[in-house]
Amino acid sequence: MTLIPLLLATDSAESRTDTLREALENFTAQQKAQFIAHVPVTTLVEARAGFIDRLLTELWGVFGLDGHPTLSLVAVGGYGRGELHPLSDVDILLLSQEPLDEATGNLASAFLTQLWDLKLDIGHSVRTIDECIAIGREDLTVATNLQESRWLCGNSDTFLELEERVNDGSFWPSDSFYQAKLNEQKTRHARYHDTTYNLEPDIKSSPGGLRDIHTLSWVARRHFGATSLLEMSRFGFLTDAEYRELVECQDSLWRIRFALHSELRRYDNRLTFGHQASVAELLGYRGEGNRPVEMMMKDFYRTLHRVAELNKMLLQLFDQAILNKGAEPDAILLDADFQLRGQLIEATKPALFQARPETILDMFLHIARNSEIEGIAAPTLRQLRTARRRLNRFLIDIPAAREKFMELVRQPNCLQRAFRLMHRHGVLSTYLPQWSQIVGQMQFDLFHVYTVDEHTVRLLKNLNKFANPENRQRHPICCEIYPRIAKKEILLLAAIFHDIAKGRGGDHSELGGIDAYEFCLLHGLSKPEANLVKWLVNQHLLMSVTAQRRDIYDPEVITAFAKEVRDEERLDHLICLTVADICATNQELWNSWKRTLLAELYYSTQKALRRGLENPPDMRERIRHNQQMASALLRSEGFPQRDIDVLWQRFKADYFLRHTHKQIAWHAEAILNHQDHDKPLILVSEKASRGGTEVFVYCQDKAKLFAIVVTELDKKNLNVHDAQIMTSKDGYALDTFMVLDQNGLTLSESRQNTVRRALVSALTHMKSERKRKRPLHKLQHFNVPTQVHFLPTKTGNKTMMELVALDMPGLLALIGSEFARQKISLMAAKITTIGERAEDFFIVTNADGEQLSEQEQQQLKDALIARLAKQPS
Repeated sequence: MTLIPLLLATDSAESRTDTLREALENFTAQQKAQFIAHVPVTTLVEARAGFIDRLLTELWGVFGLDGHPTLSLVAVGGYGRGELHPLSDVDILLLSQEPLDEATGNLASAFLTQLWDLKLDIGHSVRTIDECIAIGREDLTVATNLQESRWLCGNSDTFLELEERVNDGSFWPSDSFYQAKLNEQKTRHARYHDTTYNLEPDIKSSPGGLRDIHTLSWVARRHFGATSLLEMSRFGFLTDAEYRELVECQDSLWRIRFALHSELRRYDNRLTFGHQASVAELLGYRGEGNRPVEMMMKDFYRTLHRVAELNKMLLQLFDQAILNKGAEPDAILLDADFQLRGQLIEATKPALFQARPETILDMFLHIARNSEIEGIAAPTLRQLRTARRRLNRFLIDIPAAREKFMELVRQPNCLQRAFRLMHRHGVLSTYLPQWSQIVGQMQFDLFHVYTVDEHTVRLLKNLNKFANPENRQRHPICCEIYPRIAKKEILLLAAIFHDIAKGRGGDHSELGGIDAYEFCLLHGLSKPEANLVKWLVNQHLLMSVTAQRRDIYDPEVITAFAKEVRDEERLDHLICLTVADICATNQELWNSWKRTLLAELYYSTQKALRRGLENPPDMRERIRHNQQMASALLRSEGFPQRDIDVLWQRFKADYFLRHTHKQIAWHAEAILNHQDHDKPLILVSEKASRGGTEVFVYCQDKAKLFAIVVTELDKKNLNVHDAQIMTSKDGYALDTFMVLDQNGLTLSESRQNTVRRALVSALTHMKSERKRKRPLHKLQHFNVPTQVHFLPTKTGNKTMMELVALDMPGLLALIGSEFARQKISLMAAKITTIGERAEDFFIVTNADGEQLSEQEQQQLKDALIARLAKQPS
């Protein structure tokens, strides 16, 4: 092991710093080599703390601080526990009986400056014993750090006096300390959405992370005086098996943290996308593509899950011992197998789950039915963990368990009360083999925030929200439909299976549909019911794809969608599943724009189904209706019918099909009042229109108009979600853009004026210099090859194109400028961002207003791929 060089007080500061820096660098490099060579991480973490101990002790003497009669150097926090990872903070306390005199204060400052010069992350405080106690009483973090203090050098009596006062029961009574630490943990967990399954977790602070182990140690030390996990087990709160499990989990988390710190330059505990691959490699995971990261993260999530479960169980035992002083409330018998003690359910027999495993589901039936039950008692949870591990088959293979499972999914409160607990305690994995495969399953994108299993549980939770009228404003259609769905278990089973085949290879919707169908028949559902569940799993992406990436104002699109859906029962189930799925993917994903799109698709399809697919809508009648309604609004504002008719004659029929009569009247009023038609007219809706802010552009049509508009909007940090690009018969653009800001909100009044002025200026000069925003740092870690696909269409005058690319800044402007270079006319666009991916849909024609030939399609495809390949990501 590398040793600290012998230092002398006569050494120059510069030479001493160089010598010690070299020793630190050599030691860090040596530790990384030892880690790769599989030296136990416990040895390395303790060795690093020992190395820093020797360095500080040596410098303490060099700076003459050992001559002070009462001054003591104390390690606190993680360093006080004797644990240091490569980038861990070195927290120290310079402790004295009385305030330091000026001379000693100057020596202490020089000592600390030397540590900073060595690039050590030093957290320090200089305090008297009285100051430590006073601040510690007010600050829980300080009190916790003092509890973990460790003497390094200097006057040991000073440290012993502090230790005695910290350990005195009046400093922080154990019940107050326990409650404060419990609240601290709840607050910390809430920052991570109360789940261990975030895709970029924090090794230290995420639920189930190292802090959860520390919390157990802190509480046990404060109440029992236990200074280690081993001592906790001797007080009877940990079984030997649980002690070994916690040690194993801590070792696993330490290895990942040590590997991460070895890859970073600055302190961080987040396992981000950018470092997951290198950490997996350092830990020895091997495989093709994302396989090493996938394996590492699955192991990591399992560890977090085990720690979180042990933490919950042991804190419950501490609660009983510390707050209730060992007294237990009387038990109320629920049936022969279970009783309610306080607000916790517990088994009446010590080996119930091992003798009759199906009774595990009985416990969750009680939880679903009884609102008084808030959780599972620690002894029963301990029994559940033991039984779960000793099962030699899945619960689904037990006929009695299958009956109970279906009884459970038919309970009105199963989604709200039972399923999340079943997931948290591994019961879903114990029941269903396919579920066990998706636990901790990564999703390698910026679109999903959670692992597959956590996403699915959140989807189930969202379905339950549709039963609550309080959510009607956010989810009006679903809150209307969901309560009237007769067999909600159909929807629930479709939700469970919708992503269950992810990670297996192949189409997860198809594979999941097969699993779902077999599951339904095995559980006694009829073939029509099983087919409905299978169809929902197969098509769970159909509605979101159609709404966000197709022209839903085209009757052909609605007819094709309606033919796939076939009836209103399927439509009702599908929209509930779709909305719950979107909201469970990412909390920031749902907005008024998506709500409006899905509502328009739902009601258009409902009309088509009720009218009969053999009776297509009369487009001419719709045009006449919109014109008549818009004319009435304009006449009420004093416009002569003759002026209205003259304006209408300039517009093509498609304009009246793709806008509401209110939009038409709004556009027409502004155009009729517009004095100089050589100047651009820009309208920005004051209120939300179709879920977004509508920007209407009227000016003489020119080749780069679309590119200039989207460039200006991009510069204003606005996201274009939809564009209707139209030209009047006499060559004027009638373009409508639906935009939202970066937070998915409509524009404020002040921003409306700014956007209006910017667009008028840019279109007047037909020029907009694109100021590229800095790309998101996270995008660097994703490779999305540009793909261009052309879709078949029944009509011969337009071409539909899908483009998939990395969502780089200014992407839409680049596409627009390439359309102009290729003399492509854009008719409509749907802009969809899915994490790091842009999945955009365009309706285009060639320069003659006709469908693109195969040669023109290939030319456009090659040009777009080449253009986007040149852009830095």
